[in-house]
Amino acid sequence: MHPARHLMAALLCLSPGCRAPAEAPRATVRTGIDVLEAEGFRTLAGKRVGLITNPTGVTADLRSTVDVLHKAPGVRLAALYGPEHGIRGDIHAGDPVGDSTDPPTGLPVHSLYGKTRKPTPAMLEGIDVLVFDIQDIGARSYTFISTMAVAMEAAAEQGIAFVVLDRPNPLTGNRIEGSPLDLKFKSFVGHLPIPYLHGLTVGELARMTNACGWLAGGARCDLTVVPMRGWKRSMWFDQTGLPWVPTSPHIPHADTAMFYAATGIMGELQVIGEGVGYTLPFEVVGADFIDPFAFAADLNGRRPAGVIFRPLFYKPYYIRDVGTRYGGVQLHITDRDRVDLTGIQFHVMDAVRRMHPDRPLFGTKRDDMFDKVCGTDRIRRMFLEGRNISEILAFWHAGREAFRQARRPYLLYN
Repeated sequence: MHPARHLMAALLCLSPGCRAPAEAPRATVRTGIDVLEAEGFRTLAGKRVGLITNPTGVTADLRSTVDVLHKAPGVRLAALYGPEHGIRGDIHAGDPVGDSTDPPTGLPVHSLYGKTRKPTPAMLEGIDVLVFDIQDIGARSYTFISTMAVAMEAAAEQGIAFVVLDRPNPLTGNRIEGSPLDLKFKSFVGHLPIPYLHGLTVGELARMTNACGWLAGGARCDLTVVPMRGWKRSMWFDQTGLPWVPTSPHIPHADTAMFYAATGIMGELQVIGEGVGYTLPFEVVGADFIDPFAFAADLNGRRPAGVIFRPLFYKPYYIRDVGTRYGGVQLHITDRDRVDLTGIQFHVMDAVRRMHPDRPLFGTKRDDMFDKVCGTDRIRRMFLEGRNISEILAFWHAGREAFRQARRPYLLYN
């Protein structure tokens, strides 16, 4: 390679978005499944096990938790339970998941995202312990933590133990954004009274859910968390040395979790595209009526910490018209420790309402879903009332410091 190209490659890999190091770092963190295996599976010894998992349930060397438990001495893996996207990750977002048989193991797979989202007594017949091993992305609207909560309820009702094999929060264990959910807006995309970005691992969240009476009827299950080793709250996922397995079709990389937090709520309105259907899901925003240069100038003129907006044109795959293209911006996170991730989309919405008052953000059948994901209808109403973006952000983040204190007894790390 020409020396100048060597220099360019080196400079590119200094970019926050560089995703393909020449050699992946060795794992410094051991997740719950690795710890469980190292301890000889003693937590599950002699038990008939039901496993709630998906493709992200892997060891540090990428062996499936399904296969590991299926072969584990003294453990009888009896059934599998599939959340949104299915056990093998082959189902599109929001599409129902059916019951099936897992070809590699021959085990029955019960759907937790079809006719029911909560394990029924029939599904749990003969099960001694339910195990949860799924990589979360740290956002309240991601349905895997809702699946965990209703499965904990089912375990409590049936007198079955519940074990969480812990995994990192890819956005660190410190980042908390958004107000806790108003339970009037409780749904499967907002099941627990936590901020939008909660800063907890799934194990910590299970502990808090169980202790705070958030399960139906205030029930508590017989909960065990197998904690990680080596994880620190300040760690972003790329600092763990662990491999990233896509958590769903549009979260292909660990840093996509940041962009999901930055644009996913806004994307529910389906007025402004958030990059789903393009090569950069959640990393670009735009529409066919936006001038990217004026739009980028407006957003950058606000001088938000830790992000730069680059103008671009792009075309989602679902746009069939040859002459149609989207104008918008690509988000470049320049300081991930300082950026207000969830605030980005509200700035984008504010820019659209000011620059394109003829393009209403609300008034479609998607308003209800937006409110559910926000965990309140107040954000939508504040936009409709013409409130200043600073007022909107102040309301959005109200209550997060109180939550930071409330969660302290349930933390497992640092």
